[in-house]
Amino acid sequence: MRYIYLLTILLLFSCNNERTLLLPEIENATVTEVLDVSPAYIFYDETEPDSTLLNRKNLISTTNWLVNVDKRLTLKQAIPKIIMMQEKKRNAKMHKNEDAKNYFTCNDTSIQNLGFLEFTDVVFNEKIKIDTVYHKYNLPTKENLMSKAGFHAQSTIPLVFDEKNQFQIGKQQFNIDNLKNELDKLTEINFIGIHLQLYFNKSLSFQEYITIKRKIISYNSDLISVDFNEYIY
Repeated sequence: MRYIYLLTILLLFSCNNERTLLLPEIENATVTEVLDVSPAYIFYDETEPDSTLLNRKNLISTTNWLVNVDKRLTLKQAIPKIIMMQEKKRNAKMHKNEDAKNYFTCNDTSIQNLGFLEFTDVVFNEKIKIDTVYHKYNLPTKENLMSKAGFHAQSTIPLVFDEKNQFQIGKQQFNIDNLKNELDKLTEINFIGIHLQLYFNKSLSFQEYITIKRKIISYNSDLISVDFNEYIY
């Protein structure tokens, strides 16, 4: 039986209740089928104190996990639940499968079917103070990043995404639509390559987060790498 059919049934009758979970949308997902899976759901529920309801009772640690997150949730609401599930799998002492992966389930509008975004190795870091994190990790500050006279080795570039569909590099702020253009400029300056560290405002919706991640993943190349640590501020 195809997993798509199973997912539809589970979404309709999860917890013996009819609940609506709006999946985030992406285009041209690189993964469109995952086998040997178990699902988890993070619902948008205004009756809960943090507006989230987690159903993970069907998760099996040795399988690939499909995490279904309602796109209306903010990162502040969704990330703690995601971290909880990641730690459960990483800390499993028995029946561990090193090959099992974690995916976010999405609606791939380009094929009118499901698509999946892997996040197995991503480590989410919460409650980061954006004004101090650069010093803590020995990174250039936002003020002096772009004032340097060129780069002489692969450079770690902090990309700071705010809640207004904009991102910041150094002191400069850009619309998200200009992301590829600005990364191309950075790789022209540093032909050795750049390493991106991603900072996300906690007020971003999960849909906005998925949209940004899909864009960045599509830019991965010999000159652009992305840190597995992601920071929520």
